[in-house]
Amino acid sequence: MLDLNSDLLLKVSNIAILAGSEIMKYYLEDLEIITKKDNSPLTQADLSSNKIIIEELKKIDETIPILSEETLIDWQERKRWNKYWLVDPLDGTKEFIKKNGEFTVNIAFIDNNKPLMGIIYAPAKSLLYFAKKNYGAFKIFSSAELTNLEDSQSIKISYNNPEDNIRVVSSRSHSNDVLESWINKKLNKYTLITSGSSLKFCEIAEGNADIYPRFGHTSEWDIAAGHIILEEAGGVIKDIDGNQILYNNKETPINPEFIATNNLNLI
Repeated sequence: MLDLNSDLLLKVSNIAILAGSEIMKYYLEDLEIITKKDNSPLTQADLSSNKIIIEELKKIDETIPILSEETLIDWQERKRWNKYWLVDPLDGTKEFIKKNGEFTVNIAFIDNNKPLMGIIYAPAKSLLYFAKKNYGAFKIFSSAELTNLEDSQSIKISYNNPEDNIRVVSSRSHSNDVLESWINKKLNKYTLITSGSSLKFCEIAEGNADIYPRFGHTSEWDIAAGHIILEEAGGVIKDIDGNQILYNNKETPINPEFIATNNLNLI
């Protein structure tokens, strides 16, 4: 049985940093961009990061299955999994292509449909976020392999009353009319903050934003690491009907529409 201890957290954090270093080798180059079936972009950086993460996670425990955006597994096999790694080797490929720095490596450990560990690494910012169930959420700056996590900083949500100017974080590349309508109906005063990739969860987790409503397309690997980081920082994520977000409980990895926030009264 895999022991979700601090040593494992350090190992997986270093896997994310290693993958991030590989991604940065491609960052300033002219990129060949492939369009996938869902019209999302794919680059060699996605594929190289994916290869590194899968190889390194298998070294930890080759019996633990891995589901990645770039290495999909059929539902007939996947539905039997209780524990597995859930990976987005380059979240925010559009931001990577735009070279704005707002892209991440996401690695989460799922147990019985819930994330128990999550790592988000933003290589262009040399910024690592991590969390483990009942352990807390933290961040640390590093572009090199870490020998320990002792210098990391605990992060916590900050709380705004619904009457305050609510800080809404939304996707830099995926805005839509449904989001605008929801905001105008639900919130009296707000400031809109745009951010790419899973960093939107981190903005709430470290107190820089209050709510992230998502009405567009996302997949489970996009949000699992951010889910546990946000929860361990004191926040919450629910679908728009107020239900838990669960993983690997249906054939499609597409998420329901959801709201991540520091305050359920905002929903």
